[in-house]
Amino acid sequence: MTHTEAQELDLAEQERLVRKGFWPKLRRLAARLPFAEQALTAYYCAFDRQTPHTVRLTLLGALVYFVVPFDAVADFLPLFGLADDAGVLSAALLAVGSHITDSHRHAAQDALGRLKAEQS
Repeated sequence: MTHTEAQELDLAEQERLVRKGFWPKLRRLAARLPFAEQALTAYYCAFDRQTPHTVRLTLLGALVYFVVPFDAVADFLPLFGLADDAGVLSAALLAVGSHITDSHRHAAQDALGRLKAEQS
C-alpha cells in the first residue's frame, strides 16, 4: 500500500488498521527502532479526540504506512526497510507538529519505557 492509497482510506478504516497493527509491530521492533518514540507520539496524537480532524488524518495516514507490510521498501531489508517509514512519519510530524502536546510526548515516553522493559 502506498502512502497515497493509505491517505485515501476513510478515517474509520485508517483507525482500524492502526489499532490492529501498530502495537504488535512496535513491540517487535521497539528495541531497535530509532523512531519508536516519534511513532508513539504520532499514535497518541492521532487517537486524541481533541486533535483536529485533518491532523488526525495526516498522522493516521503515516501510521497506516508504518503498519502495513507492503510499502515502498520492504521492512525486512536491513537498514533500508524502515527508512521510508521513518521519512513518512517525520514528514507528517513536521506538518502537524504544533498539534503535538506535552501529554502526547509523555504518554509516548511512558509507553516506550514499558515496551523496552518488556523486552529486557
